This record gives sequence, structure tokens and C-alpha cells, in this order.
Amino acid sequence: MKYRFSGRLKPAALILTLLFSTFFSLFSQEAVALVPQPVSLQLTGDTLEVPALSLPDGFPAAWAGLLESCGLVLQSSEGAVSLAFYDPAAGQLPDPEAYRLEIGRSGIGIVASTDSGRFYALQTLIQLVKNGRSSGSFQLPVGVIEDSPRYSWRGLMLDESRHFFGMEEVKRLLDWMAVFKMNRFHWHLTDSPGWRIEIRKYPLLTTVGGVGNHSDPQAKAQFYTQDEIREIVAYAAARQIEVIPEIDMPGHASAAARAYPEISGGGNHQHPDFTFNPGSDATYQFLEDVLEEVAELFPSQWIHFGGDEVHFANAQWKDLPEVRQLMKREKLRNLSEVEFYFNRRMAEVINGLGKKVIGWEEVAGAGLSCDKDNTLLMWWRHDRSRDMRKILRKGYQVVLTPRIPCYFDFVQHVSHQSGRRWGGFAGIDRLYQFPDSPSLRIAKVREEQIQGIQGSVWTEVIHTPQRLQYMVFPRIAALAESAWTPAELKNEEAFYGRLRFWLDEFEAAGLTFFNPLDPESTPEVYGP
Repeated sequence: MKYRFSGRLKPAALILTLLFSTFFSLFSQEAVALVPQPVSLQLTGDTLEVPALSLPDGFPAAWAGLLESCGLVLQSSEGAVSLAFYDPAAGQLPDPEAYRLEIGRSGIGIVASTDSGRFYALQTLIQLVKNGRSSGSFQLPVGVIEDSPRYSWRGLMLDESRHFFGMEEVKRLLDWMAVFKMNRFHWHLTDSPGWRIEIRKYPLLTTVGGVGNHSDPQAKAQFYTQDEIREIVAYAAARQIEVIPEIDMPGHASAAARAYPEISGGGNHQHPDFTFNPGSDATYQFLEDVLEEVAELFPSQWIHFGGDEVHFANAQWKDLPEVRQLMKREKLRNLSEVEFYFNRRMAEVINGLGKKVIGWEEVAGAGLSCDKDNTLLMWWRHDRSRDMRKILRKGYQVVLTPRIPCYFDFVQHVSHQSGRRWGGFAGIDRLYQFPDSPSLRIAKVREEQIQGIQGSVWTEVIHTPQRLQYMVFPRIAALAESAWTPAELKNEEAFYGRLRFWLDEFEAAGLTFFNPLDPESTPEVYGP
């Protein structure tokens, strides 16, 4: 949803007189390396020295830690610059994530109506500190930044079924998502290679289903305990990031079927035991039990239940007595109708747990509710844009995550060898230009149904933390700006100019990354 500020907020304690004719060279509008680019950046040319920062009462400890991590001294003493929060006047900030950051000659004010808005203002403040720090001195530009996101969904998905990365790497991703104001972490925790979430009612899911990965079917079991899940969810929440779990069904079920063969719906030679049995009462009881524990672990309003690629290996369904009985009882004519019956039934379970349903685009044929309070679909097949327009016409809310340019397992440069290239590759330029390509042809009347965009990190060809970082950074910066900044304010050349600063920040943070501005300086990384 687009929103442009109209009018200015003027808290009585912090009224700024803006001078627009002069600019301090370090902090000119063109030079400040903010990502994503804010809606409005107005600087006077003056600067504010910050020897120490005084925080308001009740300031969250996690946020204070972020300020300290960039070198700011936090103390209440004479000479410290005060940071204050202000509530907006009625109607001034209709977007809940909007903020106004005011930096005067004697203090800093943040105007926002929600914790999200205040947090994003702090992230902008931290970026300004990083831009202005030198020899332990912190200078901030005097002026006003008014900002709000283009889309409410600014997401990153991590697949940990194919290769498992662990808590430290997940927290690292969450930290950088927060820096760039991304707010949805889609966590793909179950699939054929491995089951990565502890379900206490079914312990074999992790001790048996957690064995193996895409590279090594015999690798030791790796998974997250429920306590670890709660820790990561809380860590994300402190950074205004919602964690959305994905429990894949009725396909991609091989790991679960290895642990509990009685719920298998079969598969084929290439994809053995690929499906759950959609005709078995035991299957539905099993999945209901799993989803109850998942719903308790994740306070998110959504549960993703997959629903993709079932046709890869569901031919054995027709030979299962329970499925034949189901088809006769429910008057289902073919296996597609069986699949859609399963989807509707599981969607009812998820809604009954007080959650909204997310599915990949294939579930659109199941006849799920189009009510935005119940269902959200993700479009991923970049070569089938007609399908995307079709589900929009049906009335579904949609998140855009097409393989090109949003799948981060695709190669990102013409010289790279490891990764996918289906009809092209996912360079940072294509990601920055997304989703405004004329080829999408999203009708103006349907734009409000686009909830946002997401980068999806599938990990068949990503097997080490170093390779993961290399495939994510700096594409995450381009993704964040495409999700936040209005189309009319995006400027690719200016983005590359600001990206130079962030490449230095990635290096200082010890990240392994690709430099699209000088590809030869960072050759393709496969891992140690």
C-alpha cells in the first residue's frame, strides 16, 4: 500500500526551522547512504554532535543494545543529546509503520504511532550514525525524514530442510533484515530432505525425520527444539519481524513419512513417499496435532501450509483404498480434486486455530476463502504471470516472490556457475527494478491486493553459512528498497552509489558477500 505524507508534524518540544538552500557536504541528500531510500529527506546543512544519548523512560533494552552496538554512548548526563518519542496528531500517520525523524540542533524526536514506526525511525537514526561516525565522534545531519513503506509485507524466506544453518546464522539474517526494515521471516522448516522443528507429540519427526539433508541423506539429525524456536521468535519480535512457519503438505512429506510410514501417500522412484495420504483419518489427526503445537510456538497470525508441486509424485493416490473411498464419498472426480479437498480441510484446521492460511499459488484452484482475513497466496512461477493475474481476479491477497528475480538460489552474475538459470539469472539489477516491470501488467484496480514482495532462499545449492551469505548479500538491500520505497522515488544509479557504503559495512561485519560493482573482487563462493 502506497502512502505519501501530507503536512508536517510539529511537536511543541521540537520545532525545526529548515533551511533548504545549503547542504553540508558529508550529509547532502545525495551522499547519505540510507537503505531503503526514505520517502522524504530534508536536510538543513547543519550537524548535531552526539557525545552521548539520553533515552526516554521505558525504552526497550533490545533497542538500546542496537544503539550501543553502533558505538553510541547511552547515559543521562549533562551534555547528552536527548531522544524523545512523540505521538502523532490524529490522522497524520495513517500507515502504522510510518515515522517522522526530526534531528535538531539540541535533540532528536521520533514521531510514530506504533512500536514498528518507532523502531524503523531508530534504524534510520543508526544508519545516519554509521554514515557520520569518524574517530569516535558522531555527527548527525539536522533535518527531517518522513517515511512509510510501499508494502506491508517485506519478506525473506529461508529453507532449512535441504540444508540446516542453525540459530546463529538465523539471528544474523534477522539482524540484517531489521537494518533494512524488513518485517516477515518465512521459515521453511519441513520438506522431503529433513524435518527441522520439534513436535513433542511425535518425537520421531526429528530423531528420524531430521536425519539427512540435500547433500547427505545420512547426515546427523539437525533440528530446532521448541525452546530454540521460542528464542528465535522472541529475537525477531524485538526487531519488529514476524516469523511465519511453513509446514509443507500434502507434498514434500518424505521426512515425515520416514518417521511415521502409516501417514505416507506414496510417491515415485525420484520422490519416494513424497505425499501424505489424503484419504486417511490418521493423516488428518497427525497434521492437526502438529499444527496445534506450531500455532502455540509461533504467535504469527499466519501459518504457511505449502500446497505446491503435489503432482510431482501423487500418482499412487489412485491405488490407495482410503483415497478411493474418499473420492466415492465426496464425489471427487480426479486426483486434483482430492488434492483440493485436502487443502480445504487443512485450511479449515488452520483457521480454526485462529490463524490465517498462506499457500503457494497452486492452492488457488482449491476454492479456499478469498477473504483477506483468512487466506494469502504466494506467486512464485515467474514464467506464469497469467496465473498471478488470475488469482488476483479471484480476489486473493498476494505476495510476489517469483523465481526470477526473487529466488536467491539463482545465480546472480553471468560468470557464476553454481545455481539455477531457468530462462535467465537473478541479478541485483532485476531485483531492484521489481515489481515495476511492464511484463507483470498488474491492473491498477488490483494493486491493493499485492501485499508485498519476498526473497526466497532455497538451499539445494546453498550448503554452508558462507555460501548462504554470498547468495543473500547484497541482494537483500535491493529487495528491501524495492519493498519499501515508492516506485517513483527509486533510482538504480543512486542505489548503486549508496550500495558502496553498505559493501564496506558487510565487510566490517565479517560477511561473505558478492560485489556486483566489481564482480572480479568477490568470485563465486561455494563454501569451505
